[in-house]
Amino acid sequence: MSDAQGGVRSPGAAAPRPFEGLKVLDCASFIAAPAAATILGDFGADVIKIEPPEGDPYRQLFVPFGFGPEGRNHGWELDSRNKRSLVLDLKQADGIGILHRLAAGADVFITNLPAPVRRRLRIDADTITGLNPRLVYASMTAYGEVGPEADKTGFDSTAYWARSGLMDLVKSDHAAPPARSVAGMGDHPSAMTLFAAISTALYQRERSGRGGVVSTSLLANGLWANACFVQARLFDAPLAPRPPRERSATPMTNLYRCRDGRWLNLVMLNEARQFVPLAQALDVPQLPGDPRFADPDARRANHVALIGILDERFAQRDLAEWRERLDAAGVTFGVVGTLEDLLDDEQARASGALVPFEDAPGLTVSSPLAIAGVDKRAPRVAPALGEHGPAILREAGFDDDDIARLRGLGVIGG
Repeated sequence: MSDAQGGVRSPGAAAPRPFEGLKVLDCASFIAAPAAATILGDFGADVIKIEPPEGDPYRQLFVPFGFGPEGRNHGWELDSRNKRSLVLDLKQADGIGILHRLAAGADVFITNLPAPVRRRLRIDADTITGLNPRLVYASMTAYGEVGPEADKTGFDSTAYWARSGLMDLVKSDHAAPPARSVAGMGDHPSAMTLFAAISTALYQRERSGRGGVVSTSLLANGLWANACFVQARLFDAPLAPRPPRERSATPMTNLYRCRDGRWLNLVMLNEARQFVPLAQALDVPQLPGDPRFADPDARRANHVALIGILDERFAQRDLAEWRERLDAAGVTFGVVGTLEDLLDDEQARASGALVPFEDAPGLTVSSPLAIAGVDKRAPRVAPALGEHGPAILREAGFDDDDIARLRGLGVIGG
């Protein structure tokens, strides 16, 4: 039986979430590092979001573009769900002192602040792990922990997409301008890597009793995402420039436009089994008997002619009809989806990829992993700035007089 969170539920009560009781300090900004904390929270961790007095700048990222009719900050709610917010002015000694006290009792500390800032604020790995030998210190950087650009700042569009070669390779053809990325395309995959590193370190801690330092970078993740072509280049393998779609040398793995203007992505790697059913679905059963298209080598040699025929056939029907025909024929393809399609995507809901908020209307995107028999924590809306500060400080041993004094000094806020 499938659960609503994308896993497979065993009969009876759900198992405890694996990170229940784990305390995580999210001392990071924007997406890649904080999203790793979000996944830990999905599986039960208590995530405390440390924010400066003006708030994580991610709160403002989409403000210029506007929000929906309910005014909900979609980016912030996606990556800060289930977190508790504490505002600390880390430029003040009392602010650093509070963070150090929290770190001494935490299990995971996540940051992506530039290395010089970490050293200046005394939240570098040596300082924080010195407070708590069981703590896992998780670092996200743009370009890595060492090297001439270790202190350089960057975002996924610069370090993941542009630097790795992906931005150049995914353009429509070799003469086109570089393809622009969209928000978070490299950040969320990089967050999965940091989550994996943290989980590995926690597993190691179970064996050794000690935490440690783990890290990843946007550049390393971009190179890993582009590893097939990067490895080819490292081996000096031939890499032909990408031709325009209508001149692709592989017509069986190409994009085709339907009558209603929608596109589908044909990915027919098993040509021996699927070419005849494809021809039948397209109402050109004579195609496999044409010497120009009789086998994969012939099809590649005559790719321009074959693409022209397929273009003409796909233009005869709407996408919905082609989906039925190609599914019935057992041909591998994918719809080139739009964001509008997701509003009615039954599979995305049934599989748990999209899940409802527990305390507000609407859906959110679930983290893309599941554990059989374990229900993820139901998403709750992201915190207001400093919403949980007093409660967090009381848990750390501060009394109401301390909290009032710290608020008066501007050390805490929100």
